[in-house]
Order: sequence, then C-alpha cells, then structure tokens
Amino acid sequence: MHYVYVLHSPSFDKIYIGETHDYVARLEAHNHPSSKGWTKSFQPWIMIHMEILQSKSAALIRERQLKSYRGREWIKDTYLR
Repeated sequence: MHYVYVLHSPSFDKIYIGETHDYVARLEAHNHPSSKGWTKSFQPWIMIHMEILQSKSAALIRERQLKSYRGREWIKDTYLR
C-alpha cells in the first residue's frame, strides 16, 4: 500500500502534499524538531487528508494531481475554507 497525504500548518497556513508507504512515520518525521527541508520551517503539521492507493505509480500520479492548481484549490475548498 502507498499513501498520498496532505499536511496543513495552521500557524503559517501552508499545505504540503506527499507520498509514502508509512504515513505515521512520515508525519512524525515532518514534525520532528531535527527534521530537515522545507517543512521544518512551518511546524507543527497536521494531516488533513490521506488516500490509500495500491501501487507507488498510482500514488505518484495522484500526488501530481493534488499538487496541480486544481488539486490545491480542491484541498483549500474542501478542508480550509
């Protein structure tokens, strides 16, 4: 199983969209004090959406869809407005 997830940083009103095979560990990594990368600056993160897909290729396709303008607008309309 693979997961596509959407994180929200309420403090900064930012969203992050990613793909993983272990969403629990991934959320912990994004919120860990010694994390690296873009998400470190906008902690804490909460998971607002997750989808389960059968393959990594399907998850990557869905991740790209959500990262598009229309996908981000859908996320904002569904979860943040």
